[in-house]
Amino acid sequence: MIKIAIIGAENAGKSTLMNTLIGGRVSEVESLPGTTKGTIRRRFGKLRIPKSVKNPMGGADEFVLIDTAGLFDPQMELRGKVLSEERFRKVLEEIVSSDMIVHMIDATVGLHRGMERLHHILKFRYGKPIIVVINKVDLVPRERVEEMKETVKKRLEQDALVLSLVTGEGLNELVERLAYYAQYVR
Repeated sequence: MIKIAIIGAENAGKSTLMNTLIGGRVSEVESLPGTTKGTIRRRFGKLRIPKSVKNPMGGADEFVLIDTAGLFDPQMELRGKVLSEERFRKVLEEIVSSDMIVHMIDATVGLHRGMERLHHILKFRYGKPIIVVINKVDLVPRERVEEMKETVKKRLEQDALVLSLVTGEGLNELVERLAYYAQYVR
């Protein structure tokens, strides 16, 4: 079983992504930041690993998605509004115990400094494979998306996928990337 934590600042689209991947409404989705107040786990099921990807585990593996609360207020360098210190620690423990991370960035807000620090800790201290996703690209001009991709490449030292959960742009690439990174987990 491969645990995938979906992380990001408040209102980045983490719950919407989980609902989209699961194919149903398992996480509450509201326009108000702070709707998810802890973590929500759901079995994604078996994901077929393409034959072009060497998979030591066989042809498929079971994935569990973990929707996490927004760790930081998107406008300020503060912990999320709904998270007490104890809940914040529990969410971080869940993230650290996961096998893979999907780091979501809201295209309308940009890369949050607190999330940038957490990203580097997860990547370098814990060695977690991280997929960076710039979400809500349908709400900003293409030039802004390209600027954000360059910012992510510079500050996080990796390429970002662009995603719109409204239009479906980038969703197939995300699933392919999850399958690709699955071979390195364990």
